[in-house]
Amino acid sequence: MGATWDQDGFRTRVQGALDAFLDEQAERMVPLGVDAARLVAEARTSVAGGKMFRASFCWWGHHAVAPPVDEDALVRACASLELLHASALVHDDFVDASDSRRGRPSTHRTFEREHRGASWRGDPEQYGASAAILLGDLLLSWADQLLRRCGLPPDLVSPALDVFDLCRTEVIGGQFLDVSAQARGHADVDTAMTVLRYKSAKYSIERPLHLGAALAGATSQTLAELSAFGLPLGEAFQLRDDLLGVFGDPATTGKPAGDDLVEGKRTVLVALTLDAAPASDAALLDRSLGTSLSADAVERLRGVIDASGAHAQVEAVIDQLTDVALTALERASIDDGARDVLRGLASAVTQRVV
Repeated sequence: MGATWDQDGFRTRVQGALDAFLDEQAERMVPLGVDAARLVAEARTSVAGGKMFRASFCWWGHHAVAPPVDEDALVRACASLELLHASALVHDDFVDASDSRRGRPSTHRTFEREHRGASWRGDPEQYGASAAILLGDLLLSWADQLLRRCGLPPDLVSPALDVFDLCRTEVIGGQFLDVSAQARGHADVDTAMTVLRYKSAKYSIERPLHLGAALAGATSQTLAELSAFGLPLGEAFQLRDDLLGVFGDPATTGKPAGDDLVEGKRTVLVALTLDAAPASDAALLDRSLGTSLSADAVERLRGVIDASGAHAQVEAVIDQLTDVALTALERASIDDGARDVLRGLASAVTQRVV
């Protein structure tokens, strides 16, 4: 993705910043005893092994405007987005009753099993739920703390915090839109796109770009140019994620086959299928969403989605949105080196298999 971009090296630096920050928090929580240590240990697990796309877009959003005055401080700022992401995933897994994340038990299931294994009093599931809510809240608080204390000048951190505030409001609001769509058992394509935009697209790419650019002192014009690239790319990114949630290989994604179908996700892919499929197929998909599905049932629903043309349509929309994003990137008044890397990142987030 360009000679100037050592992606693995960058991820190592971000992971180092996260580890150092969590070491500091672990020390602070020593007086709380072994249970607090268990919470910190789960926090470490939740931030390990990710693709760190959000941190990457933050880094290159900054470089698009200006080189950093302090690379280590900028790495810490980028790492704050990975804490935010971890918080969202911990809460999302509990909300969706997901059993696994990245090939291991999700947080609420981990603590549920610990409760059950120790034969403690009360309801193991309620204990797991409590732990997930509290860990997600803690990670959200720590994300803010790491950004505020990253080490960059306060006059640059302040506008970045404004971006961060907006980002958190959008993603939590988008999550509730998603929950409400599932509860109603209906979401048309427009509703599904709104959920996609606010729950994922903005906080995955557009706002990380804005945060990095704000830390470099970007103008409103530059932020708008980055939005023209980042928002359609974020939408394409999430549409790819929706496809993986149905068609992805569990050995690669770390999630069960057809996980989005089992969870009852009212995605754009599902909305398009319900619009286009024959009545009997649409009814089968609709009543199957959010139920326990065998491997054969998942395969049958995949066939319904394919036959409706929705799978191919989503692939086409991903291509269209990516083209729109790349066209905007070429027009943006940003550093050419950053443009080259962002072009490569655009390919990485839309063509991935995990």
